[in-house]
Amino acid sequence: MIRLAVATIALIALMSACAFAQDSAPKVQVFGGYSFVHVDNGGLSPDTLYAALHYPNNPFAIGSNFNGWNAEAQYNFTRMIGVVADVSGRYGTPIISSRFATLTGLPKSTAYSFLVGPVLSFRSKSKLTPFVHVLFGFDRTSLNATTISGLPSPLSTTATTDTDATVAFGGGLDYRLFRRFALRLVQVDDLRTYHNLDKLYDGAFNTGVFYNLGLHQNNARISTGLSLRF
Repeated sequence: MIRLAVATIALIALMSACAFAQDSAPKVQVFGGYSFVHVDNGGLSPDTLYAALHYPNNPFAIGSNFNGWNAEAQYNFTRMIGVVADVSGRYGTPIISSRFATLTGLPKSTAYSFLVGPVLSFRSKSKLTPFVHVLFGFDRTSLNATTISGLPSPLSTTATTDTDATVAFGGGLDYRLFRRFALRLVQVDDLRTYHNLDKLYDGAFNTGVFYNLGLHQNNARISTGLSLRF
């Protein structure tokens, strides 16, 4: 009877240990945080703007650093394999004042990406969990309508939008703070968009003179924030 009790206790302990090991890999993860995006402007340059708009003294420069946010929902089929849905937004001013001018009312860019794809997580007894993913979806970018002042004559722009395919290759590193919470130390993505920038800027400036801007943009996205694990 004592041997049976000991064997039963040992079996329960073993089953509990196995259950704990399985539970250590969360089924669902939700991430949210800040993202910095270095935007590929597809070859847009001060010379391109001068050739298109013909304003003297080259009053325009190019802005490439955008701020935004990144959110993800991840479902893990196993300790290693999962699927993730990724949504992000970025905001900035792609055309800025050069050192020869002080311009106001420059058009602002707003962009949102919606992606989904597989993720591989490399879990161990360590609190650190590295991961890699490949995401597919679409990206919607827009420029607002505005009037640029500080030029010899004001320049009005029209609101314009372009939506096209997007692919993201990247990964990151999570640090477990508590059972339910982890800090995403860093996530780095090569966010590849395929916008027709000629069409976008022709629509904004009501011209037909933008040409040979890249149809493939390699944007660098860096994110950090908190992850909630279930």
